[in-house]
Amino acid sequence: MRGLIALIAGLLIAAATGIGSAWIAIGRGEVFGAVRADVWTAWPRTGSLNADPYAMAMLARTGELPLGASEGLAFTAVTDSSGEALVGTCAYRIAGETPAARMWTLTAYDDNGQLMTNPLRRNGFHAREVLRDPGGDATIAIGGEAAPGNWLPIETPDRFRLVLRLYDTPISTGSQIGDLVMPDVIRIGCR
Repeated sequence: MRGLIALIAGLLIAAATGIGSAWIAIGRGEVFGAVRADVWTAWPRTGSLNADPYAMAMLARTGELPLGASEGLAFTAVTDSSGEALVGTCAYRIAGETPAARMWTLTAYDDNGQLMTNPLRRNGFHAREVLRDPGGDATIAIGGEAAPGNWLPIETPDRFRLVLRLYDTPISTGSQIGDLVMPDVIRIGCR
């Protein structure tokens, strides 16, 4: 009888540990196979046939449709270039090169992964609509107070994330991501 109780207790502990670890893995929105380039993180295998089971479970839970391996690659930033979390009470500037791609988009999401709403109905920019300086560089201001030029309004005081999607890019396999030069996310100040 003691052996049966020990067996049942062991099975319950194993089940709770397995289910709990899986829930934590898919609940945080971070899956295995992440590659980093500065503050930007990408998961190149998420949209491929080689996606791990945790990535597939996370996608099933969120309903997100990732870019396929031949379509492009999405990078996420949750911190600025100094390592501080992105929060709506601060202003930021995105500056620097974007990797080679036919098209790119930069979009703001809340901490739950939902598109951010604001009265201007501007959630992001794409490569063909940004204003550029004479040298061809684009700088995007992000924050709660209006800024001249390319401004992405953020109306939440909470954490948020930025997603930079590169469409039709030669780096979609993920092998060269560690060597990429990505745009900086520079904190300007906080209110």
